[in-house]
Amino acid sequence: MSGLVTACGKPDIGKVNAMFQRIKHRGPDASGVFERNGIIMAQNYLEADGGTGRGDVKIPVSSSRNENLRICYDGQMGNWADLARPCEISDGPFREEQLLLHLYEQQGTDMLHRLNDTIFALAISDGDGFLAARDVLGIKTLFYGWKDQTLYLASELKSIVAVTDEVYEFPPGHYMDRRGRLTQFARLPDAPPEVLDADVDDMMEEIRAIIRRSLLSRVDFRVPTGSLLSGGIDSSVIACLAGKAYREKFGNDARLKTFSLGVGESDDIKNARAVADHINSDHHELIVDFGQILTVLPEVIYYLESYDPSLVRSAVSNFLISQYAYQQGIQVLLSGEGGDEVFCGYTYLKDFPIEELFVRQMECLGFLHNNASLRLDRMNQCNGVRVVAPLISGELLNYSLAIPAEYKQKTQGEQRIEKWIFRRAFESLLPQKVVWRFKQEFSQGSGSADLLPAYFEDVLTDEELAEAQAAYPMVRSKEELYYFRVFTEHFGTDRAAETVGQWISL
Repeated sequence: MSGLVTACGKPDIGKVNAMFQRIKHRGPDASGVFERNGIIMAQNYLEADGGTGRGDVKIPVSSSRNENLRICYDGQMGNWADLARPCEISDGPFREEQLLLHLYEQQGTDMLHRLNDTIFALAISDGDGFLAARDVLGIKTLFYGWKDQTLYLASELKSIVAVTDEVYEFPPGHYMDRRGRLTQFARLPDAPPEVLDADVDDMMEEIRAIIRRSLLSRVDFRVPTGSLLSGGIDSSVIACLAGKAYREKFGNDARLKTFSLGVGESDDIKNARAVADHINSDHHELIVDFGQILTVLPEVIYYLESYDPSLVRSAVSNFLISQYAYQQGIQVLLSGEGGDEVFCGYTYLKDFPIEELFVRQMECLGFLHNNASLRLDRMNQCNGVRVVAPLISGELLNYSLAIPAEYKQKTQGEQRIEKWIFRRAFESLLPQKVVWRFKQEFSQGSGSADLLPAYFEDVLTDEELAEAQAAYPMVRSKEELYYFRVFTEHFGTDRAAETVGQWISL
């Protein structure tokens, strides 16, 4: 996790510096600016991303063969070893940046087709040519805008609105040249792949193997590392596997730190406690009250850059627990994000025939780029914490798409059990009450989901809502109206508001 700002055309260094200042939280440990031939590139890093121990490496990182060829990069690469081996790229500081520069020199934009297990937002330039790109799921955020014949790009919306109101979300699965021309290089599939011809036991074994590989390729415990633990199946699986890897590296007595949050003795707190005892983690709990949630809401919305109620509610919990983990010395947090999208865990999917599951799964994945992925990126980043989500893996997604739909949501009696095969794959490693726990959003399990809508129903009037909806039809509730007001204070009501993705329900 890091931050980038670039400008092409007739850039004003003062404006670029102002943009860069607005995302200093994304990388306070190392930064640099490069300027050449009408292009300015600025990059910052957290310590966990290589912000220390970098030797004499310039930032933005340069090619070993061409000092003027630079890359601004925010991402995580699951298949680095496979791609680096034939290129003879060695491990070390900024290894992903060095690999990407090498691939770009060899293949140009064709290299993007090889990044099928990488989440990224990047910009590459030598002062002449220019390439900006974003991964197909849009897990890493990127925005762009125009001012005085100059193209500006940045990791966060707040940077772009510092120089122009003409702001747009950079579309996922696209790349852009210095003239702002967009080209699509990847898209979500239109049809499911051929269904796997394997029995359930073989599929479960492969799921376990892929997730373990994904974890080990993305985290090495080089810096203080912990795991979020909500007590749901996704975070419990990741905490369990990470705890085992932690002991393998540091000895049988080593205990991975895990973190959970609740409003009082919530369901999340109770279930996370049970998992922590089961996997013998060094468990930490943060118990908050409703007043603390209300206090941090404006700050959460500023960093989140959204007014969607479902997203804001869950983001509050993420914000508070990552802040707490950072205070405990944690620099990297593992997360179970992505499990619902990969294994069809959202309960609303049960409302559709099983034959529609692939289409609805693509719909879920399509919400990531301007909704759910914001929580993953922003709420940890603003607190100086790098987040790693092993379930967001190209290899895992491709495999899961070929699993028969009836194993992802299995009918038992009159019920359809979401993520059935994923639960089965790990049921021997976790408490049964957690493995088969009904799906809850983070805000529901932590206890904040019901409190916030009820509160704003009382503090805002029907007349205020009706007046707002007449001007801004996207506002769907009093709760959303409050969040919208905070959002527009920082980002305005025009194109910036249009970048916000709204979940299908409140």
